Amino acid sequence: MIFFRNKRYYNQLITIKCAKCRMKIFKYQKIGKGKIIYCWNSRIQKDYSIREQELVKCNCGNLIGIMVSKGIRMKQKAFIYSGTISNK
Repeated sequence: MIFFRNKRYYNQLITIKCAKCRMKIFKYQKIGKGKIIYCWNSRIQKDYSIREQELVKCNCGNLIGIMVSKGIRMKQKAFIYSGTISNK
């Protein structure tokens, strides 16, 4: 497991879940504060999602995001997360 270092913020390992069925989608290393707009491939620790061409879906069929070159562009109201995003 690789944890990236950042001088200003702590690293948080958060679990991203589907908003409809609450199933796990990713375990993701979030660096810094703010919204989750992109999930970068290098920071995804575990992946439970289903990928159909460029689409990233949950097991229930809910569209979570779209693949871009270096990661996933997340659809904002399609997921929730557990864990804290602090600004320490």
